[in-house]
Amino acid sequence: MRTFTVEEISHIVDGMLTKCSDVNITHIAPPLLSDENTLALALGEDEIMNMAQSKAKAALVPLGVQLDGITTIEVERPRLAMMKLLNMFYVEPKVNCGNSNIHPSAVIHETAQIGENVQIGPNVVISEHAQIGDNTKIIANSYIGGGVKIGKNCFFHPGVNIGDRCQLGDKVILHHGVSIGADGFSFVTENPDNIEQAKKDGEIKDNKPAEHVIFKIPSIGAVVIGNNVEIGANTTIDRGTIENTTIGDNTKIDDLVMIGHNCKVGKGCLIVSQVGIAGSCVIGDRVVIAGQAGLADHLNIGSDTIITAKAGVTKSFPEKSIIVGIPAVPRKEFIKQLKTMKDAQEIFAKFRKFEPVLDTFMEEHQ
Repeated sequence: MRTFTVEEISHIVDGMLTKCSDVNITHIAPPLLSDENTLALALGEDEIMNMAQSKAKAALVPLGVQLDGITTIEVERPRLAMMKLLNMFYVEPKVNCGNSNIHPSAVIHETAQIGENVQIGPNVVISEHAQIGDNTKIIANSYIGGGVKIGKNCFFHPGVNIGDRCQLGDKVILHHGVSIGADGFSFVTENPDNIEQAKKDGEIKDNKPAEHVIFKIPSIGAVVIGNNVEIGANTTIDRGTIENTTIGDNTKIDDLVMIGHNCKVGKGCLIVSQVGIAGSCVIGDRVVIAGQAGLADHLNIGSDTIITAKAGVTKSFPEKSIIVGIPAVPRKEFIKQLKTMKDAQEIFAKFRKFEPVLDTFMEEHQ
């Protein structure tokens, strides 16, 4: 167990130290779960109030907060400081590859190229002509397809599947059960079907359902992922039909996200859990897509846009938009719609109040 002094921690987080006593820190925790050797994370108002009941002798606090009798480290950006602290205490999962860097049960094709200091866990399969960069770690039960190129310093948690010809940059983290490079959901019928008719005419005119065969459109593109990308558990990113599906540098994707074929996701994006992005969408840089939002196919979303939770996006939006609602509209328009509904309720209430007078008037003039 590693121990830190409050002076060391203050230096690491670039904080301002107010020292009341010598404290050796072995853990970090919320105030109510802290003991004398824990640095309490009092980052918000509730946690600061909880310090009165805490056993901690030291706390990380926002700038300007001082606590009587407690050593404090004040920081301007508490969440940023917390990130630095968690990296100090974080223990990376073990690959468990046995006495060497490659577990005996791993299956590695003779044409695969394995870089220096690569660790490969139990039951991992590395297919022909795959390339694994230096210092990359692949935990148990993962599959790396043929011709895949993986950069340096990547970390793959158990059960990752990467399809043929996909490319991943440096420092990519893939969590449990990620699927990269499955075929896109792309099909066609011999004759126009009801979906095509509805898109073209806005209605389905043929009352007799047509019998037709649905043909699969093969996906011969791949998935290309940039550097420093992190992808959450059980997220799926489909390969392109002809061109590649791409994910830009520094983008972070949560668990249970679906990104369809041919999509282009920019740099520095944040995509939250249960988001669904249909095929051929183009997402700009630094876009935030909140939980359970859904995007229809072939949309363009400009850079620096925020799509709020559960938004149903059916059309394209320019850069720096804030998108709300189902169907999604700009935030100002959404607020206007809410005001209109409120006004309508008030008008309806007034109408109900004078409805008897109106009924009497109508009876007298019939």
